Amino acid sequence: MGFQQGLTGLNAASKNLDVIGHNIANSQTVGFKASRTEFAEMVATAVGSAGGSNAGIGVQVDAIAQQFTQGNISITGNNLDVAINGNGFFQVKQPDGSMAYTRAGNFKLDVDGNVVTNGNAQLMGYPMDPVTHTRTASTPVPLVFPSGAPIPAKQTANVAVEMNLDARATDAAGTAGPPPIPATPRSAYGTSINVYDSQGVAVPVSLYFQKTATANTWDVYDQLDDPTATPPVVAAPIGTIAFSGTGVLTSGSPLTITVDPAVANPNNPPAPFPVTIDLSKATQFGAKFSVSNLTQDGYAAGQLTGINISPDGTILTRYSNGISRPEGQIALATFRNTQGLSDVGNNLWVETFGSGQPVMGTPTEGNFGALRAGALEDSNVDLTGELVAMMTAQRAYQANAQTIKTQDQVLSTLVNMR
Repeated sequence: MGFQQGLTGLNAASKNLDVIGHNIANSQTVGFKASRTEFAEMVATAVGSAGGSNAGIGVQVDAIAQQFTQGNISITGNNLDVAINGNGFFQVKQPDGSMAYTRAGNFKLDVDGNVVTNGNAQLMGYPMDPVTHTRTASTPVPLVFPSGAPIPAKQTANVAVEMNLDARATDAAGTAGPPPIPATPRSAYGTSINVYDSQGVAVPVSLYFQKTATANTWDVYDQLDDPTATPPVVAAPIGTIAFSGTGVLTSGSPLTITVDPAVANPNNPPAPFPVTIDLSKATQFGAKFSVSNLTQDGYAAGQLTGINISPDGTILTRYSNGISRPEGQIALATFRNTQGLSDVGNNLWVETFGSGQPVMGTPTEGNFGALRAGALEDSNVDLTGELVAMMTAQRAYQANAQTIKTQDQVLSTLVNMR
């Protein structure tokens, strides 16, 4: 009797409906990959039996294969949402210390500064030196950012000045004439900038430029005279700069000044420190004195205010002190056989012997995909196709049930023969 074939058909159709229902249920799950049920026939064979003489004993579920096709990418606007456009998986460290892999990029920042999934798995990546922008580790580690404590201040080491000194300026000391030329106050050609000591306290630094009697030559000061002080203060130049006849700086840069933090930091201030003044881009043309750019490389302590992620996975952090710097780079993993990965739930897969070991890299490198910040990869479930497949599986279930009913009728007829 053929009850076996019908029973296996019912089991296979039921399993297929389970898979279809799972796909439909996860049609809105970020990074979800649809599965399909793959069947294989079952045949009973005997030694010496003639080929083709066996009717077969039904069907079995041979595999439930996930389809790792690209899902649509939806813009969310959340900077910590990341979608992979192309190959690769995010590597995450689970709370038990084991590694897992995911396509779901809806990450969060916890109170300790870890980038985590909804299941508290930590995103893995390569830490970077914020100054040299190079990796500081060759293997991925959990990415952590200073969300609790502020980043430390950085003491200023360099100041760069881009400016123009008026080529029509006369000797600042003036002349008796004829005609008489009045003296030019030192403050007429001056600018200032705040630099930072090692505690992040801003210290004002002033620069004054005074034309000398020598053509195309200027003395540089870091303070004005103070005749009211006791004793009176007569400032000495910190250096002299000279220009060519075409207005290009020929000598005098860089200069070094000593900054005393006690001017702005009375609470046990750090020791005075040197600052280099770069004047290499200064000019002397026949135009009014102007400063086009004035920069320094120090900063105060700052709290984390935001994170941006570039297509190559570099994570740029923004701080309340106005500093933006790279803190790390997201790692991606690929596998020789993605079908061999084991689905463990929570949008995670783990490696198996069948998948092979992960090959680690970074986005846009080799065959790794690029990242899209502020976006998420949608489920790749084709809802219309799944609904059609569900109707087909339902028909298959009904048909197999019908074969059992028919076999029952045949058996009943046989039993009732008299």
